[in-house]
Amino acid sequence: QVQLVESGGGLVQYGGSLRLSCTASGNIFRINTMGWYRQAPGKQRELVATISSGGTTNYADSVKGRFTISRDNAKNTVYLQMNSLKPEDTAVYYCNHEQTFLATGLSYWGQGTRVTVSS
Repeated sequence: QVQLVESGGGLVQYGGSLRLSCTASGNIFRINTMGWYRQAPGKQRELVATISSGGTTNYADSVKGRFTISRDNAKNTVYLQMNSLKPEDTAVYYCNHEQTFLATGLSYWGQGTRVTVSS
C-alpha cells in the first residue's frame, strides 16, 4: 500500500500562484509515476500533469506554460507549481501514484486539496 498526503491548496486571485505538494509513504517502488489530476464541480476528473521517476513529464494542454511538475525522489514528494492561475483552474486537485507489481498496475490517490481561483 502507498499513502499520499497533499498540501498547498487554497484561495488565490486571478493571475496568482500556488504550489501543491504530495508526499508518498509505504511500499514505494523505485520505478513509478506520480501526478496531479483535478476535478471541477460537475465535471469528470482530468489529468493535469505527470512525472516519472526518471523525470519524464506530461502536461494537459490547458496548463502547459503555466504549471510545472517536479519531484524529489529522495523525499518521495511531487510538486505542482501553478502560475498565472485562472478561474477555470478551480477544482479539487488529487495526487496520484502509479507503480507496477508483477505486471499489474497499481494506482493510489490522495484525499484531494481544493484550489479556488477568484476572478
